Amino acid sequence: MKLYHYPLSGHAHRAVLFLSLLGVKADLVEVDIPNGGHKAPDYLKLNPFGQVPVLEDEGVVVNDSNAILVYVATKLNRKDWLPDDLPTIAKVQKWLSVAAGEIAYGPCAARLITVFGADFRADEVIARAHRILKLIESELTEHRFIVGDRPTIADVALYSYIANAPEGNVDLKPYPEVRHWLARIEALPGFVEFTTTPAGLAA
Repeated sequence: MKLYHYPLSGHAHRAVLFLSLLGVKADLVEVDIPNGGHKAPDYLKLNPFGQVPVLEDEGVVVNDSNAILVYVATKLNRKDWLPDDLPTIAKVQKWLSVAAGEIAYGPCAARLITVFGADFRADEVIARAHRILKLIESELTEHRFIVGDRPTIADVALYSYIANAPEGNVDLKPYPEVRHWLARIEALPGFVEFTTTPAGLAA
């Protein structure tokens, strides 16, 4: 497997983290995003959206972070990370959608302002971040991980932008269960941290 990534991308970190948690030795190729590497013609053939990450595996190209999690878990038959009973599948898919929706437009967007200078309204995206964090806090009072007492790819999908939310001026102090959940993920064998920057509350 070959994974195209960028260290400051939480979407890319999802894929890097999951491969590491599974002990998969993939070739990591850093895309030079600051100098337009994601817009280069060869890269756009892999991902016409010009985004990271992209996974190449034996002729298969997967160019969405959540799709990469599903692909890798399914290919390696890791039912511990992606169970095949329908109720759990539905719960995992719900949280993958949250990662692509509320997380992307909440803590991720807030971080894009401080780290990359994105043109979002800070008050709006920070408020959105706190709304989803309150829901996740409530969910985590019921079990150790987001869909039960074992980690799944849903936890991996949610982790990166929540862990680095303080970079976007999103304070995690009001969410003790979220912080305990982050620590549980960080204690998993094979965990790799998401690169941080001195931005926002992390400055």
